[in-house]
Amino acid sequence: MNKQVGYARVSSHAQDLQLQIDALRKAGCAEEHIFIDKVSGARTERPGLNASLELLQPGDTLTVWRLDRLGRSMPHLVALVEGLLKRKIGFRSLCDGSIDTTTASGELMFNIFSSLAQFERRLIQERTKAGLAAARARGRKGGRKQTISDDPRVKTAKRMHKDHGMSIAHICQILKISRATFYRYIALPEEKSAA
Repeated sequence: MNKQVGYARVSSHAQDLQLQIDALRKAGCAEEHIFIDKVSGARTERPGLNASLELLQPGDTLTVWRLDRLGRSMPHLVALVEGLLKRKIGFRSLCDGSIDTTTASGELMFNIFSSLAQFERRLIQERTKAGLAAARARGRKGGRKQTISDDPRVKTAKRMHKDHGMSIAHICQILKISRATFYRYIALPEEKSAA
């Protein structure tokens, strides 16, 4: 028999999940098929969501209270729901009325959202390319500024390493730099003294 699997999420432990859980129960989700997370939507690791996705079988429906409880962003949400549809699993959002991929009109609405998300991605790509081209035309280069040998941070790192015999970890801790940055500083050639 096809299951209604519910997923509820709040951003912090101080927030209450009861409203979402009650709505999921009312929509037909059995208690043992409701999964929860108390983490920010921006976090990639969400054990409750992962468990709900593992439980779902073809013909089942994943139900959420609102769209923003599921996806970190529109592209992420679209990718999740498209993954469900490929597995022949329905998706339903209780507060977002028309989003129910188990119906023809709901699937149409989701496809519109999906198209808008792809349009948004393309616009961002085009704006980024145009911005980089405009910067290059003005003579600007992207990336990190090149560190030079006479930078005080480089001199200090080299002096500490040579004169004091400190460990690399201690030098990095004092200067608040990573080991990679330390080695980059040490590899820079000594500055030429003025004649």
